[in-house]
Amino acid sequence: MSYLTDRKRAQGLGAGGGGTHHHWQMMASSLALVILVPLFVLVFGAGLGGTYEEVLAYYSRPFPAIVTGLSLVVGIIHLMREAHAAIEDYTHGTVQKLSLIATTAFSYTLIATALFALVKLAL
Repeated sequence: MSYLTDRKRAQGLGAGGGGTHHHWQMMASSLALVILVPLFVLVFGAGLGGTYEEVLAYYSRPFPAIVTGLSLVVGIIHLMREAHAAIEDYTHGTVQKLSLIATTAFSYTLIATALFALVKLAL
């Protein structure tokens, strides 16, 4: 006969304990994207259709460069966290670990490449 309580029998099963933190991260990045995406559309639309020199002059100003950079960084990190949630839900073991590493590496490589291109354009 086992004298374990229900809590002791269930310990180690169920939620991993990181759900609240992930939820608040996603809520914060979603709120930032609600503000940044319309700004990015307006900024990108204002620079669209110009000649190469006009676009260079436009993105050399601080406001369009900052809005574009923030939109890229927040959007890619939000997408990475969503991909991590899907990977954690549907894969397990070594495949899960490798997939999480690959998506993280790809996301940060994409951010670095996008910011490098923006800096080259702005300077």
